[in-house]
Amino acid sequence: MIESITPPPVADDFGLRIARDGTWCYHDSPIRRLPLVKLFASVLRREADGTYWLVTPAERGRIQVEDAPFLAVEMTVAGAGQQQILTFRTNLDDTATADADHPLRVATDPDSGEPSPYVMIRDGLEARLARPVFYQLADLGRDETIGGISAFGVWSGGKFFPLGDPVSAI
Repeated sequence: MIESITPPPVADDFGLRIARDGTWCYHDSPIRRLPLVKLFASVLRREADGTYWLVTPAERGRIQVEDAPFLAVEMTVAGAGQQQILTFRTNLDDTATADADHPLRVATDPDSGEPSPYVMIRDGLEARLARPVFYQLADLGRDETIGGISAFGVWSGGKFFPLGDPVSAI
């Protein structure tokens, strides 16, 4: 006999919010217990429509994310040139190496022109690079011509990631 799987009941809103600085809050009060935040992060999902959910076998509830659910607080560099490997650590100690499966991207605010850099951590969940990490990344940037197009960016995992205009990247 095949047992049907019933999705967990949906809670409208869990009262959780991830602030732009990476702080997890419950009803606007910061959650100070890192193991609890890491537990919540382990069941965090992002839907195709951009909504964020905590999904457990018992229930599913929406949470608010101001920018990205994680903050990249550290970058390590191994190698150089096209063999360079950039690995990022988040505020919750997740790591990801920038490559085809974990791309880097830079969004530019259309009003201010301010760049916001991100790296994919897992399953559609990104980390915004903290300002010092972005400065370190921009310092590694170089002009390359890829497919006949000149761009400023960095290599990691055998892939070139454009960072945008070198003046706005620092």
